[in-house]
Amino acid sequence: MRFLGRSLVALFLLALTVGLLGWAAQISFSALEARQARDGGSRPARERVLAANVLTATPQTIAPVLTTFGEVRARRVLELRAPTAGRIVELSDRFEDGGQVEAGQFLLRIDPAGAEADVAVARADLSGAEAELRDATRALDLAQAELAGAEAQRDLQSAALQRQRDLSQRGVGSTSAVEAAQLALSSAESTILAKRGAIAQAQTRIDSAELAIERARIAVDTALRDLADRELTAEFDGQLSDVSVLAGGLISANEQIATLIDPDALEVAFRLSAAQHSRLLDDRGNLIGAPVRAILDVQGLTIEATGLITRESASVGEGQTGRLVFATLDTARGLRPGDFLRVEVEEPVLTSAIRLPATALSAQSSVLMLGDDDRLSEIAVTLLRRQGDDVLVSGDIAGREVVAERTAALGAGIRVRPLRPESGTSDTDASDIAQVRVETPTLMTLDPERRARLVAFVENNSRIPDPVKSRMLTQLADEQVPTEMVERLESRIGG
Repeated sequence: MRFLGRSLVALFLLALTVGLLGWAAQISFSALEARQARDGGSRPARERVLAANVLTATPQTIAPVLTTFGEVRARRVLELRAPTAGRIVELSDRFEDGGQVEAGQFLLRIDPAGAEADVAVARADLSGAEAELRDATRALDLAQAELAGAEAQRDLQSAALQRQRDLSQRGVGSTSAVEAAQLALSSAESTILAKRGAIAQAQTRIDSAELAIERARIAVDTALRDLADRELTAEFDGQLSDVSVLAGGLISANEQIATLIDPDALEVAFRLSAAQHSRLLDDRGNLIGAPVRAILDVQGLTIEATGLITRESASVGEGQTGRLVFATLDTARGLRPGDFLRVEVEEPVLTSAIRLPATALSAQSSVLMLGDDDRLSEIAVTLLRRQGDDVLVSGDIAGREVVAERTAALGAGIRVRPLRPESGTSDTDASDIAQVRVETPTLMTLDPERRARLVAFVENNSRIPDPVKSRMLTQLADEQVPTEMVERLESRIGG
């Protein structure tokens, strides 16, 4: 019995040992398979050399162009308003929206009957005042003649009184005769005073008549002006807009009936930020009068006008920011008030500025430089301006080659294969950089077994990121698969 028990224990220990050895062998085999799947049994990967467009950074003297948007406005606008109420009895053939008129051209006439009657009454009043003046003048002449006669009569009475006094002193005259002569002289002097009063009255009549004539003339001028206001003419050459009346219609005083616009006197108003505005000021803080180009793009047709900055708004405006600037347009053919267009303002020139594509500059204002052994290094630069798809920068990069198009795969220390501009092109203008053509990858058709083996390898490989794995599986599901990807996968699985 003891022998049988020991035999069973020995068999149990033997079976346990064989099981443990099998389990260890299985673990080792699984680890080897995982390592083979991870490493692929391939040789160490070679360093990838990426192609990159490069250009030479060359300092230049560049005049930056500031781009903004603005609205065309008219510098000469006249509101045509009715100076008086009435009925329109005549209209010009050109009194319509868009009608071209010339300075002094007749536009419309309001019924002049009432104004003509007022002119006739005013002229009649003027004639009456002039007749009164003539009558007052004749009365003055008559009063002056009567005064002269009264003065002559006084002189005679004075001489008679003197003679009576002489006779009385010699004893041949009487006292009553002297008194009678004194009374006659006193009466003559009273008559003179009366005549002088008549002269004063005549002069007052003349003054009143002259004032009446002045008032009558003013009334005539007013009536003539009212009559002239019944006819509306153009103040300058231009076009009519917002016409709101018709022949025979009634209008009220000061009613706006149209707007006269000079289409050749236009300006553009545009808003700049405070920083942009500061770049257009001189040392005294005044605008430098920078040249501008107003550009209107209409279905492939470009309408341009040039001009100069002339002034700026005195205030920012409620709820607004920046500065409102005005520029007078020299030639504005095809533009109309209200057009919304692009405005390009030429800023003062920048010296030692380097023009690069905007894709060469990172968000941290740095560029990738081509160094020794075609490896990249990152250098910080100063951003001066943005010019569309280009940037103007300054920094210690003059004469060195810069990567024109940064990608996520490029960075400091990466070795690249530089693609330089074609011969004969400028290496300083980013717009002239030769565009590198991307070669179309070659494709191949896979048999079902080969495709299944590649799909299984990609699905079981835990080191491949999920987005990349999804893209690779999508490509493997296509009828034709990139040859480069197939070769790369098969090199990893030892196939």
